[in-house]
Order: sequence, then structure tokens, then C-alpha cells
Amino acid sequence: MRYFSTNNHSPKVNFKEATIRGQAPDKGLYFPEVIPALSKEFITSIHLYAKEEIALNVIQPYVTDEIPKRALERIVSETINFEFPLVNVEKGIYSLELYHGPTLAFKDVGARFMSRCLGYFVQNNDKKITVLVATSGDTGGAVANGFYDVDGVDVVILYPSGKVSSVQELQLTTLGKNITALEIDGSFDDCQNLVKQAFADEELGKQKFLTSANSINIARWLPQQFYYFFAYQQWPDKKNAPVISVPSGNFGNLCAGLLAHRLGLPVSHFIAACNANDVVTDYLKTGNYHPAKPIATISNAMDVGNPSNFVRVLELFDKEFQPLKKLMSSYSFSDEETRIILKEVYEKQNYLLDPHGAIGYGALKKYLGENPELGGIFLETAHPVKFYDVVEPVVETKVAMPSAISEILHLKKHSIKMPVAYSIFVEYLLAR
Repeated sequence: MRYFSTNNHSPKVNFKEATIRGQAPDKGLYFPEVIPALSKEFITSIHLYAKEEIALNVIQPYVTDEIPKRALERIVSETINFEFPLVNVEKGIYSLELYHGPTLAFKDVGARFMSRCLGYFVQNNDKKITVLVATSGDTGGAVANGFYDVDGVDVVILYPSGKVSSVQELQLTTLGKNITALEIDGSFDDCQNLVKQAFADEELGKQKFLTSANSINIARWLPQQFYYFFAYQQWPDKKNAPVISVPSGNFGNLCAGLLAHRLGLPVSHFIAACNANDVVTDYLKTGNYHPAKPIATISNAMDVGNPSNFVRVLELFDKEFQPLKKLMSSYSFSDEETRIILKEVYEKQNYLLDPHGAIGYGALKKYLGENPELGGIFLETAHPVKFYDVVEPVVETKVAMPSAISEILHLKKHSIKMPVAYSIFVEYLLAR
């Protein structure tokens, strides 16, 4: 398998080089030259497979022989060694709970897979790799956990000051060792732009071995397909493919779902569930794409005004608007609407959502209201406890505290405050 840059000005590379580089030299994102297809027999008999077998079948064509099969089996097994339950919330609506991993967020899958792939690739490398990652919330904690204490890898996490939840901040600022958190006085987009600028800096690249752990990295993006297949394996109505609603910020997760559909996964429709950052919602209405300054919301992981992975979504549809519009809809919700959904679902269904899952539920409910013959799945992307300061006042009850969170609440955060200034950022990287 070869990967080309979405900007089409860089040489094609293999999986190993795409993983290590993170972003193509021309600032584009790597994209598979050929999209593989799974057999119909595999899909119809998916209930017979263990989830490790499903994941290996999905990812093997992208990795090919860059990682030997036995090593890849180990990487896949370690990536998904927790549950992905599909929970019935109400008639025709199911929640795919993606928060049963070590940092209680869907980002655990991509971060664990990438960290183990990169660890395999650099095991005999005498030059230390610096992993740069921008986070709007959950990515930072998942990457920090996935790469913690990995030999030969330093991790630098950039996060927007005051714009992640208190739990998310503790998850990415309390580990220490090879994990460093930079608290940027700006937005997620500012953090992401600093990272992208660093990858495009040829002089910096000569002095530092850099790679990305954001979903722009194929080793973070591609394995997110796994849980869409796990969801379908548990889907009770195999005669009718589900609608899938995805809380969407940087669009790596939704794009992985669309890619899974291209591999053969039965899905009747996708929904991009957005908060007030509605660039893609507007695009699907008008056909015009206009990046915007991000707006801070209570669903902070989705506060992205220029989603990096949307270029991959467009690539999947050969940049054709009508085929995309046919398969995907989008709805956006305000903070007040999000709170109303949280409260209503808790009171009526006794199911506790986080703010991002609430938007996923709300978008699915709206679409099914217009298409009542269908049923669907929304992705519950993070445990509600990660946003207890938002959730508890709405539902007027305490959120149960998993041990993974209670164990870090007493820890002191360690971050380096930094303005949105590339020169200062580079100076810091060179001094490490």
C-alpha cells in the first residue's frame, strides 16, 4: 500500500514512512492510494469473528508487510483490549460507548495503535523522535497515556488554555517523564497551526525528528474504523443498515466511518453532529466551504473552525459535492440545546450522556424523525465524568467516578504556558 499527499506535491510513501512523517512535506495529509474491500462473506458472517480478528482484517491491507503479521496481531490486541458495547437507549436508537479504554475516550483506539506502531518502527533507531500533538481535549490524554514511558519517544502536547475540561487537563498534564504539556494562550486551531508549521519547517526538520499524533497521522486515523465494525457486529437488525451519527470536530472519526463504509460496512446514512462550530453543516447546505474562527462551547473537543480531516472526507468522494450530500447530513446544536438533550435523555431514558454524545444523540433523533422507518447508532465518545462540571448541574446528580479519574484528581498539573508565537515554540523545541 502506498500513500499520496492530498496536496499532490510530495512523493508517495509506504505505511512506515507515512506514520513517521505524520504530515506530507507539501503540508497535505496522507491518503491510501487504493481503498481495499472486504468480502461480502466477511460482512455477513461478522458475528462469528472475535473483535481482534475483525480489526486485523480491516487494518492489514493498509499496513501490508511493513509490520510482520505476528507483531501486528500483538499491536491490534493491545489496542482494543477493552469493551465497545452497543447500548439500547430507546426504541431504534443505540449508543456505541467508546469510553471504556484507559483515558475514557474514543481517542484511546487511535493513540494506542499509533504509539505501538511507532514504537515498533523506532526500536532500532538511534535518534529520538519528538511527537507533536494539538488537542481540543481528549486527544492529549489518550496520546499521553499511549506513549507514556515509550523508549526513544518524546511527546509534546499543545492545548488551548482554559478551553479543555478540568479532568482532560489533568490527564494530559500529570504524567511527566517523556510527556510535556504546553498550555497555549489561544484556540485549538492555533495549537494545530503551530504543529503544522513545525512540520513544514525544513530547518527544524534537519535538527529534530518530528512526527504527529493527531488524526492527521494515518496510524491514528485508520484504526478508528475498528469500532464501526464492532458496532455493526452488535447491531440487531442486519436486514436494515443503521444510520450512524458522529460527534464531529476535526472530522477524523467521521472520516474513518466513511472509509469503513467504502470497505463494505453496511451503513444507510452518516450524520455529522456539530456544535456551534458548524462549518461543515453550512457546507452541506450551501456547497460552499468557509473555515471560521472556532467558538468555545461545552462540547469543547468539537471546537474546531477548520477541521483538518475534512480534506480526506472530500477525497473519499473525489471532491464531488452531490455524492457526499447523498450519504451524509449534518446538524448543529447550541450549548442550551445540548443541555436540554442531556437532561431529557437522563430523565426519560435513565441514560447519562456527555455533551458530545448528547449532540450525537440529538442529531440522530432529528434525522430519524424525518426518516422514521430507520434506526441508528450515535457515538458516545467520552465518559460523562470527564465533563462532570457541565453534566452534574444539568442532571442534578453526581456522576460516578471511575478509578482512572479519582486517582488523578489529587495530582498537580504541570504545564508550560506559551503564547501563540511560532518563534517561541521553535525555540522551545530546539532547546529540548
